[in-house]
Amino acid sequence: MIDATSTEAGERQPVTIRTLLRMVRAGQRFACLTCYDATTARWLERSGVHVLLVGDTAAEVVLGLPGTVHAPLEVLLALTAGVKRGAPNTVVMGDMPFMSYQADDAEGIRNAGRFLTEGLADLVKLEVDRSFAPLVARMVRAGIPVVAHIGSRPQQAKQYGGYYAAGRSADGATALVDDAQAMLDAGASMLLVEAAPAEVTQAIVERSTVPVIGCGAGPACHGQVVVLHDLLGMTDWQPAFAAPACRLGDGLMQAGRAWCARVASNDLGEHPIVMPPDQLEAFRRTLASRGG
Repeated sequence: MIDATSTEAGERQPVTIRTLLRMVRAGQRFACLTCYDATTARWLERSGVHVLLVGDTAAEVVLGLPGTVHAPLEVLLALTAGVKRGAPNTVVMGDMPFMSYQADDAEGIRNAGRFLTEGLADLVKLEVDRSFAPLVARMVRAGIPVVAHIGSRPQQAKQYGGYYAAGRSADGATALVDDAQAMLDAGASMLLVEAAPAEVTQAIVERSTVPVIGCGAGPACHGQVVVLHDLLGMTDWQPAFAAPACRLGDGLMQAGRAWCARVASNDLGEHPIVMPPDQLEAFRRTLASRGG
């Protein structure tokens, strides 16, 4: 069993893509969560989480924007670098935002490269179908490890009038398996399947030569990912596959209320910043000489 946990006293051994492959071959599942800042990343690394995804969901949970298509490239680059600095021994996946790779292949390759250099990412994730296979192959040829995000693709949600599940018909399921195969043939380092029936994901996993992460795609996947804020109970609605592990939102609200009460009653405790007695006396003499 690969132990990925660490403590403040001692760092864990680095988790890499090779680590994940060894876990897959040993039949061990790996855990992935979204993350958007260095402090949270540090604690999640200590918890034993293997992969941190700096998702374009930052647009919603960090910036308060109405959808993932609004995630700015420069913001995601900065957040990804911060997460990697906070969790240097964890696999960090940078999420390429809407229109950072769809308009032009050369621009997409350069932007993906920026996630490795400026963003310090170990992997770069793209929302794709088989039509993106040539772009993925060019990225791989350039030395960029790609996570191919297939199935439900939130960046395409406006085409469907909202978020949707993928592969629920026989034709749709076959197309999703074909998308997965096209990404494998293009050299993707990992697959991420979102919102698909378990049977379809099972077929993809059985055919895959790389780790497969599921996001609401059933238990067959080698790893599972959810949005951290869903897991912490900080969102008003969570998908069924992301049941909260705690109610941190309630805890934050209680802490805020407690702080409001302490400020209102001036119950701040003993002030820790103290002047030496001789300096305090000199300060008072100065004020007195000014008539203050």
